[in-house]
Amino acid sequence: MKPITIVGGGLAGLTLGIALRREGVPVTLHEAGQYPRHRVCGEFLSGRGVEILRQLGVYEAALAAGAREAKTLKFFSGDTGTQIVDMPEPALCISRYRLDALLADAFIGRGGVLQTGSRYSGGYAEGVIQATGRQVQTEVAGWRWIGIKAHALNVALEADLEMHFGENAYVGLCRVEGKRVNVCGLFRTKEAIPDLKKEWDKWLLGACGVALTKKCPNIIFDKDSLCVVAGLPVKSFQNSDTGVFSVGDAVTMIPPVTGNGMSLAIESAWKAVGVIQGYASGQISWKPAQELARQGYARSYDRRLRWAAWLQRGVFSPLVRGLLVRSRPVWPPLLRFGFGVTRN
Repeated sequence: MKPITIVGGGLAGLTLGIALRREGVPVTLHEAGQYPRHRVCGEFLSGRGVEILRQLGVYEAALAAGAREAKTLKFFSGDTGTQIVDMPEPALCISRYRLDALLADAFIGRGGVLQTGSRYSGGYAEGVIQATGRQVQTEVAGWRWIGIKAHALNVALEADLEMHFGENAYVGLCRVEGKRVNVCGLFRTKEAIPDLKKEWDKWLLGACGVALTKKCPNIIFDKDSLCVVAGLPVKSFQNSDTGVFSVGDAVTMIPPVTGNGMSLAIESAWKAVGVIQGYASGQISWKPAQELARQGYARSYDRRLRWAAWLQRGVFSPLVRGLLVRSRPVWPPLLRFGFGVTRN
């Protein structure tokens, strides 16, 4: 087997590393950071990524580490909420702090070589996979997009997953390990925010109206879990043929409102396993393997990304948002439809 080098130890890089080691492929993974670590993330995994974690042997370990299965959902626009609805299938809620560490342990347990604190500088030659994460989009249609995440205590949830929408923001809440709730928001602004790190808690609680503020009168944030990131990509994209073999967010990102970003990163790595194994075993050369992976991504993701773009635009339309929240009878079939078109 030819050796494979993976650059980036997030969800995609670690998933790919574990899967290749299961097939006997020698893998070295370079990660610039350390484990465990916090990330700006909704920490909500649904769709095909859940089954992939099962096949990797990580799902049960996640539950044993305190992950929660989410089965119900409720939306809020200002102080108006929908009824609680059942999700089409259970999702997994687990912090990236815990999940990335579990995946790293599984990779090492399979005999992978993990080099943390390592900034790879060897270039993307044959046998090197890019899994370095998202591309920065400084502005999209004149808007700057900011993500803020922190874990909190003393938050009473009415459903396993809550989504609170405001004029220029939305905040998702789900319970993760212990009694902690992940509070993760996406915000758009026309201007730069110089005091964001000082005012982050006001953004998380004050941007989406009365319901979220009332829900959290005694909230206690864990400041060690705070993550703030700007330049978030909210517009669907897919990399063209750049000559670099990529997986995860380096290939594409689905708009975050879908709640399917974690799964898509895991799925893209899983889809690449077969062709990379073929290269490692000498059945196919590097360039054809890269092209086969790229074509597979296009077939699998184009439709999902188009629907996701429509949903992302819709939640920032006051008219659409108001109609959806008040149209209570349509929520169960609408939810099933939304989940279907962004996950299949």
